Amino acid sequence: MTVDEQAAPAAEKAALKLTAGSIFTAGKMNVGRVLAMAAAAAPAGSTDPVDVVLADRLVTERDDILTPTVADGDVDPARMDRRYSLTRVRDLQLPGGKGTGDFVVMRGDLAAVLTQCKISREDRAVAVKNADLSSRRGFRPLAVASAPVGDGDVVGDFTFQGYIELRSTAPAGFADDVAASPDSWARVNLWSASLRLQHWSNVLAIVVLSLTGYLIMDPFFGPSATDQAQQAGYLMGWVRVIHFTTAFIWLVIGAARVVSAFRSRDRYLRWPTLWPLKKKDDVKNLGEVVGHYLFIRKHAPLYLAHNPLQQLGYTGMYVLGAIQMVTGLTLYGMVHKNSSWFWGLVSTPVDWFGITNVRVFHAVIMFLIWAFVILHIYLAVRSDSLERHGGISSMINGGVWMRRGAKPVDSPKIG
Repeated sequence: MTVDEQAAPAAEKAALKLTAGSIFTAGKMNVGRVLAMAAAAAPAGSTDPVDVVLADRLVTERDDILTPTVADGDVDPARMDRRYSLTRVRDLQLPGGKGTGDFVVMRGDLAAVLTQCKISREDRAVAVKNADLSSRRGFRPLAVASAPVGDGDVVGDFTFQGYIELRSTAPAGFADDVAASPDSWARVNLWSASLRLQHWSNVLAIVVLSLTGYLIMDPFFGPSATDQAQQAGYLMGWVRVIHFTTAFIWLVIGAARVVSAFRSRDRYLRWPTLWPLKKKDDVKNLGEVVGHYLFIRKHAPLYLAHNPLQQLGYTGMYVLGAIQMVTGLTLYGMVHKNSSWFWGLVSTPVDWFGITNVRVFHAVIMFLIWAFVILHIYLAVRSDSLERHGGISSMINGGVWMRRGAKPVDSPKIG
């Protein structure tokens, strides 16, 4: 299948059938608008399989979006040396009832389209990683970009809007079975499997480390020191082994989260989300969210992923976790400080502050983490009960439910 199928022979076109999969949006438009823009980049009456499948999908899912008629002279098809088409779309319906506008729509190979767009390295990395996943599932991404046409037919800069998954269908018929969603709700895949695995691994690690760490700090059961003559056994030794082993596993989990912050294909997991207060509106929304949680405001701004208060809390948790890992390594290194220069260096804070102070600090961080855990569970249950979006179950199945037509602050319009 070539991009836009412009070079396919007529007989091959007639026999070829396509199916459209998921639609990836770069965050500027919702999936319906990306689909409409891709479908609009075709002349009237086109029998090209790509044009047909996009038009059918648009009519089926977004009959509220009108597709303008494109004249043959406004279409510059893809070529072997230019793997994208350029289409002048006049009177394209704008979102939010803002009238219409003239655009040049670029449609074709993802890599070729991205080279023509002004796009940040972060957004490019997210798009490429999502496209790689689509390719592994047997789809070919059809990229879509647009540029406004101003006075004097001056074409502005191209903005990458997203891509649509396409793949050929066997003659007997091949399509993914997709469960029909209720008309008023849409399920949005949000959390990746790797993040969910990290989340529950963190939960297990924190529980084990807290229980064993508290027992090491204050042995509240088992043989006491006065029972040495009666074979006290090796209970505390096993507790320490479990604690240290789990601690090193937790270090691996933390390293995996750092890597995903720079390499994840999900924009909500990348490092820029760790600090959500990037502009004045973010600070305003933070205040409204705090008012909502304090029962001062009835409603709060809608977010698809984390609202500013949640994200600041999670970022703070990452900081606490990192400090806990450092202090834990310091205490562990004290035992082995004479065995190598590395552990001698790691245990240096003990020489500065004293082993008692480091241990107390390590214990205080544990209690702060558990304070966060308790608050996190309460707010998660409260939010899920009020908003009915399946936020708790999303950490199991990866998706949340949002009302169609809703406009979260951190994503395009739903639906």
